[in-house]
Amino acid sequence: MSIEPIRFSGVSSYSADFQKILDRTLAIGAQPINALQRDQTKLLQQRSLAVGLQTSAESLKKAVSDLGDLGRTRAVGGVSSNSSKVSIGAVTATTPASYTISEVTSLARSASATSAGYASSTTAAVSTTGSVRLGFGGTQYDISLSAQQNNLAGLRDKINALGAGVTASILTTGSGSTPYYLSLTSTTSGEKPITLTDDPAGVSSDLLATKDNGSNANFKINGVAVSKASNLVNDVVSGVTFTLGGTTSAGETVNITLSSNRNTLATKLGGFVAQYNATKDLVDAQIGSAAGLLTGSYVVRETNSVLRQISGFEGTGSLKSLSSLGVTFGKDGKATFDQTIFDGLSETQVQSAFEFLGSSTTGFGALQAKVGQISDPVTGVIANETARMDETDKRLTAQVATLTERLEFMQRAASERLQAVDAILGGLDSQKNLVEASVKSMQLVTFGKNEG
Repeated sequence: MSIEPIRFSGVSSYSADFQKILDRTLAIGAQPINALQRDQTKLLQQRSLAVGLQTSAESLKKAVSDLGDLGRTRAVGGVSSNSSKVSIGAVTATTPASYTISEVTSLARSASATSAGYASSTTAAVSTTGSVRLGFGGTQYDISLSAQQNNLAGLRDKINALGAGVTASILTTGSGSTPYYLSLTSTTSGEKPITLTDDPAGVSSDLLATKDNGSNANFKINGVAVSKASNLVNDVVSGVTFTLGGTTSAGETVNITLSSNRNTLATKLGGFVAQYNATKDLVDAQIGSAAGLLTGSYVVRETNSVLRQISGFEGTGSLKSLSSLGVTFGKDGKATFDQTIFDGLSETQVQSAFEFLGSSTTGFGALQAKVGQISDPVTGVIANETARMDETDKRLTAQVATLTERLEFMQRAASERLQAVDAILGGLDSQKNLVEASVKSMQLVTFGKNEG
């Protein structure tokens, strides 16, 4: 916030001096305002640093949480021996296992049906009585067609309005005397016959010329026969979703293998190390002789304390520390990940590593809650500090506004007083000039010359 200096326009010979007085008044009065604005600038810079630390700490929390999730799930993933026949989807299982899919004799397919042909879709009657019954999924739906609706278009609209899980449309071949057909299709897959009967309470005639009842996905898993209405199967193997993509030939099998993925664990450990170091760098930048604007801040001390808890964490199982997984901390506090050490772990040790990582509430993974106390965007230490900074900024803004208003008033008042003085001095200058001119005139008359 700046104040526009008043430009003094006087008539006396002292006008320039009065301008200097106004400029000096503004400069002196602006000093406390400038000091407050410098405080605001520093405060906003501190806030920016705090928000950057919060963002980094939140990412560190996720990295720790991800390791806890791996401890809980043991990084179990699924692999199919023939992904074109059986593809693996979501895996939430936590124990290694294997399954054999065989005798995939059919895939799930939607039911469909088609009527006989009609000469017109809007004028040819489809029902002899105007009463039609749709059957689907074990439910019967009675349809009443008025004289205006008793045609393919009217019947199509009636069926679509039922919400029965069957979609009706009109097919047009464009040739022959009866080129219009009613097509019915199930909106879901599975063996669900469709029926469409005219005059169901009377003569009862079938309005459908061709029918495909659809089919279930039929297969065996570990020798047990299974029939499902969908090719996406998520309720047969606990914690595993898979999709059938093709039938198998006689004697053909597809193996689903669930096992802990070492590479997933290595990747997550590497990601943790990178994020830990990123947060450590931000903290170190505010500590020591070259510390930044957050030096001595509570949020820096608390964040640094959490980092020490992470680096010094000790487990209770056979693997006690991150160093057993190849993650070590140097004298500078930075973390490194040694892939060679990790690759040397036996399968038993990898399983022990998962026990060390625990979950989001146990083991190493439980430290995510500690980091969350710092990084939570609502209740965290840094969020509370930035909220305090925001309140301080509002207070400084109000103070600057008050002092600015006061200084502007003082500048206007001083200008008005100086203008009054300048007007008096201007009058005196005019009288002085008049007196001097009169004296010179008298000298010229009396002595015939001016005496100076």
